[in-house]
Amino acid sequence: MATRIDKEACREAYNLVRDDNTEINWAAFKYDGPMIVPAGHGTDYEEFKSLCTEDGRLFGFVRITTGDAMSKRAKFTLITWIGENVSGLQRAKISTDKSLVKDIVQNFAKEFMVSDPRELEEDYLRTELKKAGGANYDAQAE
Repeated sequence: MATRIDKEACREAYNLVRDDNTEINWAAFKYDGPMIVPAGHGTDYEEFKSLCTEDGRLFGFVRITTGDAMSKRAKFTLITWIGENVSGLQRAKISTDKSLVKDIVQNFAKEFMVSDPRELEEDYLRTELKKAGGANYDAQAE
């Protein structure tokens, strides 16, 4: 059966993360049978990480604040989580299903495909986003 996505519900969660007037900094999208639906959103990144289980597969849209003493800005990332115990068929399917998510989650600086929990560490993501962002002026004294 072809995978579908609940566009309205997922778009609402995506917009909550993008909205500068909310504290929400992540939204997750999971499989519910053949449908991709919101799995939650929140302000605590550790809560998002707890959704990334060895048997699970999901997509995450995360806001991370980067910058230096002179300038802080929000950067967004799309994370595709594939747990270590996910079958080969489901691993392959998530790659094609990602296009459904990208129809909604369109603005992000960097994309990650992750199956190692260490790659979910916020500092690791922040470092990778800085690399993707170009000029880095962190060497200046604060």
